[in-house]
Amino acid sequence: MLANYLIGLREGLEAALVVGILIAYVRRIGRKDVLARLWIGVGLAVLVALTLGAVLTFGTYGLTFEAQEAIGGSLSIIATGFVTWMVFWMLKTSRDLKGTLQSDIDKALVGAGWGLVLVAFLSVGREGIETALFIWAAVQATGETTLPLIGAALGIVTAVVLGWLIYRGMLRINLSKFFAWSGGFLILVAAGVLSYGVHDLQEAGILPGLNSLAFDVSAIVPPDSWYGTLLKGTVNFSPATTWLEMTVWLAYFIPTMTLFILAVRRGPSKPARTPAPAAVTTPAHS
Repeated sequence: MLANYLIGLREGLEAALVVGILIAYVRRIGRKDVLARLWIGVGLAVLVALTLGAVLTFGTYGLTFEAQEAIGGSLSIIATGFVTWMVFWMLKTSRDLKGTLQSDIDKALVGAGWGLVLVAFLSVGREGIETALFIWAAVQATGETTLPLIGAALGIVTAVVLGWLIYRGMLRINLSKFFAWSGGFLILVAAGVLSYGVHDLQEAGILPGLNSLAFDVSAIVPPDSWYGTLLKGTVNFSPATTWLEMTVWLAYFIPTMTLFILAVRRGPSKPARTPAPAAVTTPAHS
């Protein structure tokens, strides 16, 4: 539940910030007449995300166990790729997110301004699709449905409230630190989702080594215990892990987290300064 809350909070806050920037800029340039088109784009993005979630949830019913595991494993790997790209993209783009969005709005407002629907749809839709895919993968990994979905919903609601407070100027958040800490935790969660996706593909018979265990600590960490459930729900820890799962987990987590920490420490890049024009000297007249 905690991991899904964080996913909903982070993705929801990104979407809320984007919407807030779009609305503020449109109002500032005196184009309130296109606000309805902006909300149409946001609504379509939310609809696409909900539809994707429904398809992922109900679309595999009636399939064989192997087919379900193959689809689940493949989508878990895809979800890991999406969230990894999102973490690094946001770390870089958040430094000039406002400028990027304002430039997109200026281009979209040419003519009747219907291009703003597409800008809002793409800006919010990306977050929505990533959220639906990653939460679905996390739900599949934990084997539960209610608590993860409640956690994600609470995270999204919290994000909407925070986004509104930030938009109204009633709250200030150090977004750089927020995205850094939440990004690091999401990489840890993504490593577990990736490992579980590999396990699904092993159960589907696509990958070998299902019965070749690297370790089995089920006696120490029973899967049905409160701490076993907590570890499963937060970082997708499996007490019985195959060699392939552990290898994939390490191969993803170590280099990805290293690159992420280096990117955070490097901080925002300073724009290059334009050299001042050389002074022109005028010869003195005698």
